[in-house]
Amino acid sequence: MKAQALHGHLDALLLAVLEQGELHGYAVIEALRVRSDGQLDLPTGTIYPALRRLERAGRVASSWSTVNGRERRTYRLTDSGRASLAGERAGWREFSATVGRFLDPAAPPSAPA
Repeated sequence: MKAQALHGHLDALLLAVLEQGELHGYAVIEALRVRSDGQLDLPTGTIYPALRRLERAGRVASSWSTVNGRERRTYRLTDSGRASLAGERAGWREFSATVGRFLDPAAPPSAPA
């Protein structure tokens, strides 16, 4: 799946990954890959700018640490990020239910107003 297909959803995915706990950048990429069964194999050039954008917005905080002599930036969800994720989830449920009425042949039709 290409990053372009995720337009508008990448931030929510990153927040959801960080909800599990602090992760360094590459571990975020790996978590996306694992949780999506390999469907989300996104490049660093997509993930790191999005993490920086979320940090500037106050939804993610980061700190530097040294692991095995290597500097790593570790990201964590902020309270604002948790609130944003809750809103993203509510919006996603509404969006998928609405679109599902058209694209899911098993979905019951809505009653006319």
